[in-house]
Amino acid sequence: MPLINESHDSLPYIDAAPSAQARARAEKLIATELPSDYQTSIHPSIPESPECKFSPFIQQELDRKAAGQPLTGGIDLSRYEAPEPPTRSADSPPNLDEWRETLRKAYTASSHLSSRHENLTLLEESGKNAWLIGNSQLEDTLRALEKELAETKEAAESVNKQRKIAQESNQGELTGLEESWRRGVGAILDVELAAEDIRMKILEQRRQHAQQQAR
Repeated sequence: MPLINESHDSLPYIDAAPSAQARARAEKLIATELPSDYQTSIHPSIPESPECKFSPFIQQELDRKAAGQPLTGGIDLSRYEAPEPPTRSADSPPNLDEWRETLRKAYTASSHLSSRHENLTLLEESGKNAWLIGNSQLEDTLRALEKELAETKEAAESVNKQRKIAQESNQGELTGLEESWRRGVGAILDVELAAEDIRMKILEQRRQHAQQQAR
């Protein structure tokens, strides 16, 4: 259902093109009706765009990109590297806390490498099919949009063709009515001019009659 229901009394297929002067006058009249902020504000019938809500981290990254600042920080990849064993002298006992921290880092790196190996294996096994399925879905969406666009263009061309046929089939009648209107307006003007001429003659005769009586 359209947002705006309007009908335009125009006959573009049989009306003559307006002159440059008439077009300038029409554009001036249109400009006087438009609000001062019509170029910056959307039409009231158009719904507002939904407000975008980003997480604090995404908003921070967007602000950084908008400011043109370089990328800093990010994920610390050193935690996934194989740790070095703690050093100790030959005559000192091992530091258990250091070994526990080294063991924790080694476990983290091992878990990361295991997950990465699993993901790479899944990608090698199923990635190609998933990529092809995704492309097929995108192609289906594209074909549907192209079909909808073609149908919309065809509907618009059909409406314009029907309007052209309707206007051209009634062109003779409209031309006759316009000529009749012109002749009617001209006859009214002729009658008004004749009535004005008679009125002036009557006034002139009254003036002459008043002058004769005054003598």
